Amino acid sequence: MTSPESTTTDNVTPDAAPAPVAPENPAPTPEEQLAAAKAEAAAHYDRFMRAAADHENFRKRVAREKDELRQLAGARVLEDLLPVLDNLGLGLAAARQPNADLAALTGGVELVLTQLKSALANHGLKEINPVGQPFDAHQHEALSQQPSAEAPEGTVLTVIRTGYALNGRLLRPASVVVSSGPAKA
Repeated sequence: MTSPESTTTDNVTPDAAPAPVAPENPAPTPEEQLAAAKAEAAAHYDRFMRAAADHENFRKRVAREKDELRQLAGARVLEDLLPVLDNLGLGLAAARQPNADLAALTGGVELVLTQLKSALANHGLKEINPVGQPFDAHQHEALSQQPSAEAPEGTVLTVIRTGYALNGRLLRPASVVVSSGPAKA
């Protein structure tokens, strides 16, 4: 058997220099680094341009779909109003008859008005008719004040022009006369 010391020194000579190891991947030259950076920048620019084009196409598609939706919503409202127009035409034709009955015409116009209000209510329109309610500056527009022994101060006495809200958004405030309380002597 050999000693551990003899095995480590048998193959190595102290005067011999180790053989140089050739690097597997030599360091890239500055020209190669520049070319790689330019290729990477070109790839990023291409991806950016594609993303920008995709975004522009998306924006145009959304605008087109929004216009189509607006037209479709308008068409639905108009479809619901067509029967009202038909009934108004029939009422007008009945009014032009020589023996037209005023009471029947009035009843017909009231029915058409009810039909119109119903069609508009189906699309979110709500009347604001606050007679007898407290004045609300967010929903009502006070045109004047009037003394009243029956209504407390700040109560709506009369609605001059009905207000309307569409899906909770005020379109037009109700024009009202508000009570100023009992008359002062």
